[in-house]
Amino acid sequence: MNAPTVAATDLDELVRSAAEAFARANAPADLENAKARFLGKTGRLTELMKGMAQLSVDEKKTRGAAINLAKQSIEAALTERRQALANAELERQLQAEALDVTLPGRQRGQGGLHPISRAWERIEQIFASMGFDVGDGPEIENDWFNFTALNNPPNHPARSMQDTFYVDMNDEQGQPYCLRTHTSPMQIRYATAHAKKHAAALARGDMPEVRVIVPGRTYRVDNDATHSPMFHQVEGLWLGENVSFKDLKVTYLNFCKAFFETDDLILRFRPSYFPFTEPSAEIDIQFQRGPLAGKWLEVSGSGQVHPQVVRNMGLDPERFVGFAFGSGIDRLAMLRYGVSDLRQFFEGDVRFLAQFR
Repeated sequence: MNAPTVAATDLDELVRSAAEAFARANAPADLENAKARFLGKTGRLTELMKGMAQLSVDEKKTRGAAINLAKQSIEAALTERRQALANAELERQLQAEALDVTLPGRQRGQGGLHPISRAWERIEQIFASMGFDVGDGPEIENDWFNFTALNNPPNHPARSMQDTFYVDMNDEQGQPYCLRTHTSPMQIRYATAHAKKHAAALARGDMPEVRVIVPGRTYRVDNDATHSPMFHQVEGLWLGENVSFKDLKVTYLNFCKAFFETDDLILRFRPSYFPFTEPSAEIDIQFQRGPLAGKWLEVSGSGQVHPQVVRNMGLDPERFVGFAFGSGIDRLAMLRYGVSDLRQFFEGDVRFLAQFR
């Protein structure tokens, strides 16, 4: 049986048929089906190559070369159509996902200080201008500094005024550590260090006054629109030989006027109770203008430092008298910026925080 012969015109027709079949393919899957009809295992070109097995060596060379040229032409047509389909798909995607290049470029947003940090810095600057140092201390305190040294002995009713987070660890006296419930422990720490630093002057009877504020984080079991389990407080302490309650009133009034940038406010001191001061007073503020005008708003606790607390500082309460106050930085920030819900400060909502940039 003789092998089928293939004329050059037949190969040209085969190449044209393949090119036309490829051109009609409008999807990659259609193109692969067309490819199989010509170049697949049972394709027309493959069958021609199989029929060469019975040809002589010379005929194999001649016809093989012709068939290879036809195969190359078909493969070139296939590649061209593949590229055309890929380009068409890319163009379709570009049209569907077109970008408006006239829009401004996206830039990295500029950050800013958190409103609590702004209030914190402002408080430090104002009191520094009045001659107050700025102290800092540990947020995990032992029982002595957080309670006992501040005239809260064991089982004293005042301890029940504060809901405390305790730490599963005890100090050398076996008392539990806790997350500080106020920055007041720094009264003892700072005044004690101050007395040691000026021990020689203290012995001569002319130790410099203790004048310090301590801003920082504090913790209590509380959470609502005006309270947070973690909040910020600033403690103030001024001790000397001639520091009176009048100095407290003048100092705090001047602070409020500077912090809120207005002279149209008045203060009210209401009798209260704190174990570390005697007498004690709540400080209320009233604005004369603005959305809060006419309302009394509580901003701080205060009082004359209790004699026992002065003794616990290593000082003589007959010589050293003065006042202390504790104000909520968050509360002051709420009033300054007109924020009604304390929780907004801690939720991390960028839309809220962006107002303070």
